[in-house]
Amino acid sequence: MANASRRRALVLGGALFAGVVNGVAIPDPTALPAKVEVRAPVVTPAAIRFDGRHSYAYDKRNIISDIASGADNVLHSLGSVLGTDLPSYVISGIPNYFQNFPTGDQVRSSLGIKDGDLDAAPTEVLNIPPYANWTDQGWNVRFHGNVYKTPNISQSKLDDLTNVFLIDVDIKNLPADQQAQARNLTQSIFIVQQGEQNVSFHLEPAPSQGASGQPGGGGAVTPGGGTQNVTFPYETTAQGDFDAFVPIQNTTGGGLLAGNETENVQRLNVYTNGTLTGNATAFLVPPKGITFISDIDDILRITKIYQPKEGLLNSFAKPFTEWMNMPEIYANWSTSLPNSTHFHYLTTTPEQATRLYMDFIYKTYPGGSFDTRPLNFSDVSATLSIRKFLLDKIFATFPERKFVLVADTSNSDVMKAYPQLAHDHPNQVQCIFLRNTSSTDPEDKFPYDTSGFEGLNNRSYMFFNVPNDLMGLDIANGQCLNESIKQNVTFGIQDEVLGIHGAGGKLRGSATVSFVVALVAAVFVIL
Repeated sequence: MANASRRRALVLGGALFAGVVNGVAIPDPTALPAKVEVRAPVVTPAAIRFDGRHSYAYDKRNIISDIASGADNVLHSLGSVLGTDLPSYVISGIPNYFQNFPTGDQVRSSLGIKDGDLDAAPTEVLNIPPYANWTDQGWNVRFHGNVYKTPNISQSKLDDLTNVFLIDVDIKNLPADQQAQARNLTQSIFIVQQGEQNVSFHLEPAPSQGASGQPGGGGAVTPGGGTQNVTFPYETTAQGDFDAFVPIQNTTGGGLLAGNETENVQRLNVYTNGTLTGNATAFLVPPKGITFISDIDDILRITKIYQPKEGLLNSFAKPFTEWMNMPEIYANWSTSLPNSTHFHYLTTTPEQATRLYMDFIYKTYPGGSFDTRPLNFSDVSATLSIRKFLLDKIFATFPERKFVLVADTSNSDVMKAYPQLAHDHPNQVQCIFLRNTSSTDPEDKFPYDTSGFEGLNNRSYMFFNVPNDLMGLDIANGQCLNESIKQNVTFGIQDEVLGIHGAGGKLRGSATVSFVVALVAAVFVIL
């Protein structure tokens, strides 16, 4: 037991961030109508070419302080309302196992990697599926991702590292397929990021992407042209990240349509030069239309983020499983709504762990662009702010588009950020759909706060119980409420399992006992 504790302290404790992190300076976007479609990652080789002529140390500007400043308001928390000190992961809805992933230097230190040990290892790239907007200068693609190398870790050592992330489970006792997934995910966490690297891409028309129930994966179209090479204009940050809008050629081969000449979302495959791992699909989104922004955990897949032990197994080892018939709902949206409809998936899971997420989405849901949490954003405060930061970015990028926001009540940053966007952008937020996890899952014993919805049109949002509650809504014309689904929004702290219904959010009788027992149990397990 002592050895396990020391091992956990070594790997996770050593991964704590100092709090001052270099961010990515991103040029301001310009907007125009957009139409989106999705495509699944393809593995196609490309020749390596890092072009030093186009380098710029753009990681000097620190935006982390701007982002982190928004966290204090989120951390107002249940603690003050319920009169107790709650752990930050309860307040945020973000479990500890998605915090404090090791940086490259920490991986080197914990694994004893010496200078030169990685020289022969291939450079790899996580290329996150980007969106692009139309400006008076043409299409701007937001290329973003991470450049890294993977150390050679023995299976026995990898098993030790994997067990750090699991609660009361030894990897050797898992089925073979779950062992393999857990090892692969752990290996993707213990990587060494490569700073000061130049990245270049090859773009060409994408024939399909995603799994929305028909060829092509969602309403987006394959352009007749657009093949070209693009060099990212900045070097990667110290943590290996790259993130910036980069102009591309409007028409190559005469087939890539200008954003002011089409209502269709267009797909381009993006192959990172020099690696087989850096492939993605870019979605060229016209200025007007509907963009669905969707969380993933406990809304598109079963995670049970509020149950640490099960959440870990569902995230590290067990195959990703769709939540009920949610894929049917998304397939219907992608086929029935106009071709200008765009799907965007936003998860605050750290970027190193998101390949499984992207693979799951492309096989199960309409293809679309992605946002993840860059390695620069490490602790709970930064995580709470990164969602709002990324949401603000896409709203600013597409100021004429309507947005449909989809998530669940177990994330308090969602419960704050989504209604705040509706207050700040009343003409852009079309609908907010939130799965009420505590109304249908008795294991979710953590209250949620609906105070942010006060003052909004009560027909612009819906707390739903099962996917079929979303059937038959005329979203294009602003129908967001299924009249048959009782809402019971108190504009305060509430929880169906514990019987918290008042705006004051006070616990009574056995509900108090139940909450404290659940809280202590969760804290004990997570530690």
